[in-house]
Amino acid sequence: MKFQENPPAGRILALDVGKKRIGLALSDPLGITAQGLPTLERTTIRRDLAALDEIVRANGVKLLLVGQPLHMSGTEGRQAAYTREFAERLRDRTKVDVRYWDERLTSVEAGRVLRSSGISIEKRARAVDRLAAVLLLESFLDSGRGGV
Repeated sequence: MKFQENPPAGRILALDVGKKRIGLALSDPLGITAQGLPTLERTTIRRDLAALDEIVRANGVKLLLVGQPLHMSGTEGRQAAYTREFAERLRDRTKVDVRYWDERLTSVEAGRVLRSSGISIEKRARAVDRLAAVLLLESFLDSGRGGV
């Protein structure tokens, strides 16, 4: 196992950006685990950015990991362009680096996990965005890139 002499301090905030909600997950300071945060219900761009900026500052976030919604072919569509524009505005607001991560199938997997858990449809709808963000962050951390 390879150890870093001075591992970077700070956390990674993962975002599963949707038109109505943003699923959120936060790493521990060492970039080992992912924990879901309450889903952000979208209001206005200005308020959304302010709320996310507050989360970034309160948690010492060093990297914003944004789910990149790609088609199954790997190409970007309209939602990917919207997500990229939102992430760039968030980077400008927070001054924190943004990295994009393939989110294909994270929402599908989150839905599958929640369905198999037996919780109600209503609770599932509220939890899917958060779980998608957790799966996105876990995928990134598992890839070995968490020590950005």
